[in-house]
Amino acid sequence: MDAATLKTLQAPLKEAYRDTPEKALITLRAEGSIEDQSIACKVETGRALAIAGLHPATGGSGLELCSGDMLLEALVACAGVTLKAVATALEFRLDGATVTAEGDLDFRGTLGVAKEAPVGFRAIRLGIELQTDEPQERIDSLVKLTERYCVVFQTINQRPELSVTALRL
Repeated sequence: MDAATLKTLQAPLKEAYRDTPEKALITLRAEGSIEDQSIACKVETGRALAIAGLHPATGGSGLELCSGDMLLEALVACAGVTLKAVATALEFRLDGATVTAEGDLDFRGTLGVAKEAPVGFRAIRLGIELQTDEPQERIDSLVKLTERYCVVFQTINQRPELSVTALRL
């Protein structure tokens, strides 16, 4: 896809969202159900069924997906799509790119072994390797805009309001 095609596709959406901001508010949804025979959760992805389970560092078999890995994969997917969209809009010469994410966990927190150990990632690092002959200032702009418009990155960075509800059926 080239910049003109992308702009043509997005122009009516941008106009509609400017004119009627409430049209831009969309609720995304995910659903999962717990397994009867193992400590796992089946998550419907819309394309396939993903089965998440305990990480081996917490007693899992390693056969199921780890939700921490899935978070990093969502970050890589979002950053990669955003990078490509921004590069397209900027007419940035990009022969290829690789996006990586890695995060540091202390499983003592998850297992309740040490109160001082946090539950969750201590640090997450997003890496981008670009195949391009563009000047550094254009690369810096591409990365800055990718960071700015990547939904998953900004969600992690800004900590949205969270709530939990439980219903008895």
